[in-house]
Amino acid sequence: MPSVFVQGRPAASCPPFAPEARRGSVRRVTEVGEEVLHRPCRDVTEFGPDLAALIDDMFRTMYVAEGAGLAANQVGVGLRLFVYDCPDDDGVRHVGHIVNPVLEPLAPAERRLLDEGEGCLSVPGAVMAVPRPDRAVVRGLDRDGAPLVVEGTGYFARCLAHETDHVNGHVYLDRLSGRERKAALRQSADRREKVIARRSANAAAFTA
Repeated sequence: MPSVFVQGRPAASCPPFAPEARRGSVRRVTEVGEEVLHRPCRDVTEFGPDLAALIDDMFRTMYVAEGAGLAANQVGVGLRLFVYDCPDDDGVRHVGHIVNPVLEPLAPAERRLLDEGEGCLSVPGAVMAVPRPDRAVVRGLDRDGAPLVVEGTGYFARCLAHETDHVNGHVYLDRLSGRERKAALRQSADRREKVIARRSANAAAFTA
């Protein structure tokens, strides 16, 4: 098994930070309650330098915020797009972006739910158990408009499902009970200041 997949395909290697991050700039991460996070995103219809620059910025922002994935609406852009740099449960690293992602429905026989901890850069500091299937297949396009299929298991499957939720206008809090949601928001209120300070320090120190 290769140790890294880039854009859903095995790769010989990948630097510690995806090359896109070298070209990008850090953007502010939107937080739960902001409208852009709670409405479905628009399909990307224009492929070119503006989209490429957005992807670069998203990679850099994701690394500075210490995330495993980041959707465009998490930097205030209501487009169907996310980036990721995430391991699966076997330690295989997955790096890439996907435009206009669609999560394929799984047959009942393929659905094994894992109820594990999940956080979100837009709910800084909170981690709650969320049931997700241990396998995910997402179809979409790359930055040039070419078809793309990305498959994941374990933690990476959770990442793919989480980010696809984002572009559909949902945050992981929407999958919690009312009591759990309140607990997550309390966690975030208690920890947010420390998390934001760490991101600021990372931004100042980050070299891709």
